Amino acid sequence: MKKSIVAATVVAVLLAGCATPPKDIAPTYVSTGLYENLSCKQLRAEAEAVSARAAAANGLQEKNRGSDVAMTTVSLVLFWPAAFFMKGDGAAAAEVGRLKGEMVAIEQVNRIKNCGITFAPS
Repeated sequence: MKKSIVAATVVAVLLAGCATPPKDIAPTYVSTGLYENLSCKQLRAEAEAVSARAAAANGLQEKNRGSDVAMTTVSLVLFWPAAFFMKGDGAAAAEVGRLKGEMVAIEQVNRIKNCGITFAPS
């Protein structure tokens, strides 16, 4: 009984150190003031640029998550000190949150200016 409780606790601690899936990262607040002076054409171009950067950041975060999951498996099965090499959330996660926040701000300005830009659901 005690062994299963200890094992469950170890697994929970190790999984808590894993990188967060990009879909679960909340947007960071970004002021709409950055985009209010843009024309609709410029706003569309900015939305496309932010979307491309967000796709790259999501890919990096997923890669980090995959590495952490693999390292967790290795540490549980073979060698527990491997758990110290997990990346967890860092710069990639912060970048995902910031870019999500930029998209929220762009969407708000789009609605205010009636630019008609269509955004894919996040």
